[in-house]
Order: sequence, then C-alpha cells, then structure tokens
Amino acid sequence: MTTAISPETCEVKTTCPYCGVGCGVNARVSDNRLIAVSGDKHHPANLGRLCVKGSALHETTDLQGRLLQPQIKGQPASWEQAINKVAQWFKEIIAEHGPDSVALYLSGQILTEDYYVANKLMKGFIGSANVDTNSRLCMSSAVAAHKRAFGADLVPGCYEDLELTDLLLLVGSNTAWAHPVVYQRIVAAKKARPEMKIVVIDPRQTATCDIADLHLSLKPGSDGYLFTGLLSYLADNSALDASFINNHTEGFDNALLAANQLTGSVAESAQLCGLNKTDLGQLYDWFSRTEKVVTLFSQGINQSSSGVDKGNAIINCHLASGKIGKPGAAPFSITGQPNAMGGREVGGLANQLAAHMDFSDPANIELVESFWEAPQIARKEGLKAVDMFQAVHDGHIKAIWIIGTNPVVSMPDADFVREALQRCELVVVSDCMEKTDTTACADVLLPATGWAEKDGTVTNSERVISRQRGFLKPAGNSRHDWQIITAVARAMGFEAGFRFSSPGEIFAEHAALSGFHNNGKRCFDISGLSALSEREYDQLKPVRWPCVKGEKHNPVRLFSDGEFNTPSGRARMLPIMPAAPLNQTSPAYPLILNTGRIRDQWHTMTRTGKASRLLNHIDQPFVELSADDAETYGIIENDLVEVASTQGRCVVRSKIAKGQSAGSLFMPIHWNAQFASQARVDSLFASIKDPISGQPEAKHCPVTLRKLNTAWQGVLISDKALTELPCEYWCKVPLEKGFRYELAGLTLPQNWPSWLESQLEIGTDRIELNSSNNYRLACFNAQQPQLLFFASSDRVSTQALPNSAWLSKQFTQITGTAAQRMSLLAGKPVDSSDDAGAIICSCFEVGEDTIRRAISQGANSTEQLATQLKCGSNCGSCLPEIRALLSWFR
Repeated sequence: MTTAISPETCEVKTTCPYCGVGCGVNARVSDNRLIAVSGDKHHPANLGRLCVKGSALHETTDLQGRLLQPQIKGQPASWEQAINKVAQWFKEIIAEHGPDSVALYLSGQILTEDYYVANKLMKGFIGSANVDTNSRLCMSSAVAAHKRAFGADLVPGCYEDLELTDLLLLVGSNTAWAHPVVYQRIVAAKKARPEMKIVVIDPRQTATCDIADLHLSLKPGSDGYLFTGLLSYLADNSALDASFINNHTEGFDNALLAANQLTGSVAESAQLCGLNKTDLGQLYDWFSRTEKVVTLFSQGINQSSSGVDKGNAIINCHLASGKIGKPGAAPFSITGQPNAMGGREVGGLANQLAAHMDFSDPANIELVESFWEAPQIARKEGLKAVDMFQAVHDGHIKAIWIIGTNPVVSMPDADFVREALQRCELVVVSDCMEKTDTTACADVLLPATGWAEKDGTVTNSERVISRQRGFLKPAGNSRHDWQIITAVARAMGFEAGFRFSSPGEIFAEHAALSGFHNNGKRCFDISGLSALSEREYDQLKPVRWPCVKGEKHNPVRLFSDGEFNTPSGRARMLPIMPAAPLNQTSPAYPLILNTGRIRDQWHTMTRTGKASRLLNHIDQPFVELSADDAETYGIIENDLVEVASTQGRCVVRSKIAKGQSAGSLFMPIHWNAQFASQARVDSLFASIKDPISGQPEAKHCPVTLRKLNTAWQGVLISDKALTELPCEYWCKVPLEKGFRYELAGLTLPQNWPSWLESQLEIGTDRIELNSSNNYRLACFNAQQPQLLFFASSDRVSTQALPNSAWLSKQFTQITGTAAQRMSLLAGKPVDSSDDAGAIICSCFEVGEDTIRRAISQGANSTEQLATQLKCGSNCGSCLPEIRALLSWFR
C-alpha cells in the first residue's frame, strides 16, 4: 500500500527483513531513495515499534558493495549468457549423474514466492528433494517437535499471549537482543501488570534478565532434564489436567513413565541442571499453580544435538497441564528469520514436500504431482544442510545453487564448507552483495534485488502473512529471485510450469495448492487468498493463517477446541529421555563455548554491517568470559585472545562479564572474513546435529582459551577500504565516510611509515608523532582528514590509544587550524565533555559517559534520561544497560 505525501515523496507499507517478529514498516521514499523509516502502528506484530536494526533500514539500501551484474568465472556477463550457462551446466550434470547430483540451498530471508518456485523446480521438475534452507540451522528442531506432537508444524500461540499470560518462561532466548520488539511488548505488559511473573532459563545472565523475577542459570545443554523433571513434578503435585489428557492427548502414560525414570524429586532435577533446589522448586511451583503460562523458546533449545526432544519436553508439560489453545497459555517457538515460516509453508526443507505435506504418505506425492503437473516428482527426502555440504565435499553433489545466504560463515565446520565449495564442479550464488565469504567460492554470480526492491510475502512467528512491498527500482542489472529461478527453469525446458509474470501469480498458486484436496486434513490452508486479483494482492493487509476458502473466521490461536492435526485428532505426548550434549569437555578443551546474536547486528553482517550506527554499540568480535576464568587464564578486559577447538581457531577481544558462568564462554555469530581477520565462530563447531531434525549443535562446543601477547595495538582510519592487513588481528568498521580498522600484532614493525606505505598511499600533507612506545600519524587532503593512524606498544592494553568512536566522528570534520590538527593527533577533544564514551543507545548515538554525566547531575530514572538525552526512548534495547548504570550510581 502506497500513500502519497507530496508530489516527490510517498510512504509505502512493507515488512522488516530481519528477525521473525515480522514488524510492519512505513518506508518514506523520495526520488527512488529511502529517506526514512518508522514502525507501522496498524501492523499486529509491532504496533508501531521498531528495533534499532529496523530503525536503520534507510542506512543500508545504498549501492555500496552491491552485486550489480551477472558474472561467470569472475567476468561480467549478460543475463542471457548467465541463465543459459547455469541451465546448460545443470542439465549436463543431471544427464550424466542423475537429479540427486544437484542441490539448492535457500534462505529464511527470501520471500515466500521465491521459495515456492525454487522448491517446485527441484522437487517437481528436476526430481530431487536436495533443496534445503538455512532455516535448518535455526528452526528445524522446533518444526520436528511440532510435527511429532501436533501432527504438523503448527505454532499454537500469538504475541498477544505474551501480554495475557500470568507466567512467562523465556527459554534459551535473549529476547531483549534477538527479538527486541517482542521484548518491549513483554516489558509493557509487565509494567501494566506487575504481578505477572517472568522466568529466564539461560546459562548466561543476559539483557533479558533485566525484567526477570527469576533467572535459572542452568548447566549448558540441560534444558531437557529441567522440563522432564517438571512433568514429573506436575504429576506428583496434583497439577495435571486429567480431563484434557484423557480427551485430547495420547501417549501420556509413557511420557510420564520416562520422566519418572529420570528423576523423582526437585533435588534430583536441580542436580542434573546444576541449579539451586529452591530456585528450581520456585519455577515448578509457579508453573503448577498458574493457569496461564507461555513458554517462549528459541535457539538455546533448537540448536542442540537433542533439540527435538527438548522441544517435545516443553510441549509435554503444556499438554499435561492443559496450558495450550487458551489466551495466555501456549508453548511458543519464536522464529529466528523473517521468512523461516514462509519457507516451511512451501516445503523449503529437504524432508518436506510442499504446503505442509511430506514424503511419508504416497498420497501426498500424488497430490502435489497432480497439482503441479510435475514431470518428475521427487519421491523421497533430500539431504539436509549438514549432509548436503558433506555430499558436495565428497563429490556426490556436483552442482549447488545458493540463494540469499552465506553458509561459509553460518554452517558448522565452516572451513570444511568453504573447502567443499572450492572443490565443487559448479557453484552458483544469487545474492544482492558482491563480496561475501560464500560469493568468493562461486563460479557464477547472479545479482538479486535487495529488501527495498523485492516484492512478495513473508510469514512471521505468529503465522501472520505480510506483504513486503518493493519501493525502489532494482539496482543495476539485478533481478528478483523468483525471476531468476523461473528463467533458469524455462531454459532447462520446464516452460509449462513456470509461466509466472508476477509474484501475485505465484502466491495465488501457492495458496491454491494449500487447499487442493485439503478438506480440513491440513491445518495450513490459505485457499481463501487464492483468488486475489493483482490489485488485491498488492493491497493485502496482514492476515493470519489458516485462511480457508469459504470461511470468514481466521483463528488467532490454534487448538482452542482441543483438536489437533494428527490422525486421531489428539496431541501426542512423547517419552523423553534427555541426553547431555554429544561433544563434552576434555583436559585439552576444558571450556564450553555458546553462541548467539548481539543487539545491533544481523546474521553475517552483509546488510547491518553497512550501517556505521549499528557498529557503535559493539564494533569488534569478542569472547565473553567469567571473572574466575579471566583470572585463571591471566586475561584482562579487551585482551587479544585465541579461542580454539578441534575444528579451528578464532582471534577476538576478551570481554569479562559478571553474567557469565565459570567454565563457559560466549561468542557472537556475526563476524566474517569481510569484517575481521579470524572471527568466524562456526569454524569452531563440529558438524554434530540432532538425529531427527538434522539441526546442528551451535550452543555447546569444547574449546580452549589463551591470551595472545601482542607487541602492539593500533587504530587506522582511512577513506579507502583496505585488503587484509599484515598483522595477527584486524577488524573493519565502516564509517559514514571511510573505514576504521582496529589492529593488533604479535611482532613490532621496524618502521611504521614503511609498514603503512606497504598498504596504502600516504600523502605529503601530514603530521606525525614518534616516541619509544607510540606512533601517531594524521594525513590530510586539503582540510579534510584522509588517514589517521595510532599505534602503541605500551603493555597497558589499549589504554594508550585514543577513543575510536571520537576519532571516527572527527574523520568527517574540517580540520583547518593548527589547534584542530594537534587535537586530532592527541586523539582527544580539548573539552573532555565532547567525548560521549562507548555508545549505549544506538538509535540516538548516546554514549556511556554522556549518560553518566546526566545521572550525576540529577537524572535518576530512565524516563528522565529519555527526556533529556532521548536514550531508551525508541526501540528500548539499551534500557537494561541504562538501568545498570542507574543502579551503579545508587
């Protein structure tokens, strides 16, 4: 939907491309340029809120780094050449080696229409189910748990339940940072009803704990023991819903028997989880006595070698107590990616067929074959992600087409994945960005449109389908993913099945398939949307499925009638025997590494890494460790350290956190070879996966840790991007103008000017300072800084270096006077009040020192600070840190 604001400016309603919350966005467009964004107050997911990433969308749509032209073997090509080459090579490989010799690897960030045609091409026309998606890495264990319990991949609850519940369990989810808008809805609900209880179950003390009544810092990987213990407790304390169990479930006796075999008391459960008996007993008591309970679970559950069983252990507790299908009561898996659910709807996973049908029933295959008029329908499951890349490495898969994702960074054993692609006969990559760790392995690059240009639909965590409307012209020669896929399909000879001319036509076919011979058999049914005209599709408002043809009512939450999608109509309770993580510590690798997101970055930074504001809060890769471990390993804050496993090594900064348990470490998932010298955390993880879902373990990796004795550390700011720098550690931080590089080396260069000149040109208009421990250089072009370099061999870590954030701001300033130039060389402002310190609020770029000064001058609440500085008044993600500062002053 587009609203004219002025003859030159319009506002378009679209959907955010980041996490699975699925926020509505108002995009203000002028002269084919996105100039501002705001939250859509009418969208049910966010009601006007946006997180800092969403608020910065207009800062990431420029053409810097975009892939704008097809390339074959590194050379520019026309679209006709590229399409024909891909089609020819795929046909030749299939003709010689069969359909299972090729594969597609998709992304939860492409649109449903893109997903649909890709899945149709592989499974219906090429005849292989070797099509998987990076949703395998975040949601597939929840999918399998849903299918085992409910008969289909069905999320029972909705965001409103998070506000209506009386007890909210946040399990394996740093909601404050991973799903900030949902977190703010929870914060508002808690403020309106202080009696609402919130429990965070997470080995780490995260920002989410800021609102918790109880934080259970359980032993990593022990969630399954906690919830099987809870089931046993419910039975022992008369907290079962016998009527619901008898009328609406099956398998209860076996589920309870398994739970009782594992644990007979709260004390035993607490011991298995490494928890205090009293704290665990408090949770069990609250759950047993509270009618409205929501368990919101995410990657801490899913990314496990037993993630499916953990999901079913949670669901068992809700089924046994009847806490499902009611307002404020549900087990709720929150999606990691913007369209992970849309991909699951069309069959984007290798073990799915289409429209919530799989290969287990031959009737499903015949139904889809008939609807698609498929010449060669796949009749068995394909290879899941980990096995798919193993097959690429082994040579069984000889051609792979990767669309909209970066597996060389995101897959476990990432170095192995890179090697597999380098060995593969044909690697095709469709992406909007030219240089990623994965595009570096490609034989063919196909330029895809970016978020602001793409047109279609996405489905969020609460089953709401929203329109993502393109409002900018495709950049360069880029094309939409569905256009690229259908063009290749036609060039392969599959013209009849791919005569689509718009995403609306694809969506209509997808919707029709969902209702084809359905008759209530499958809950996923959006046949009510199958007859939309192009105009109706364009104006489609957010709608929740099921949306059945001929029915006017779309249920907000599922299972309110106690009916499930199983053959018996009953939910299945599973006997769960929890298992410890497969990869355990050893004397050589005594620490456990956990991974996750940070507040302001998204996945592998190909988009958010372009916005300098989003790197203000945390600008370098790090490992978080406890004070006890820091003392043991002789590490202080901001040291350069090596984290190593049996698979690989990373070099990052140290961050000592009071919320980190001894023996456990945490690293973010985002950094890659484009932004840091060696910080791809997934290169440390072995390819251990859940045996049912195939989802890899990403929360439990045995590692060792050691401090690197750096000879020097430095900061380099340049108006040009640099290639890999000759030092042990470098990290690139894009600025509004130019780039900043944080550096460290193990060997001190003999001559700093010579070292610099080996990397870049140094102008003659410069000033420098050279002492025994420090070297400083500032180069100018007219009155504008062109290069700033500060290096120190002082052993006091980086304290001898200037504030990087302040320096970065000065890089855009005019420095005409001698005093201004000397201030720049000194690395600090003449007036110290001009230094904001480390950025806390990214939305308004408010630093820690600025907040501290305001607090000391009497601003003693978050409300007063918001009024005075604006910090915390937009997305609210920084509020936990602001409250921590307020507590320190008290």
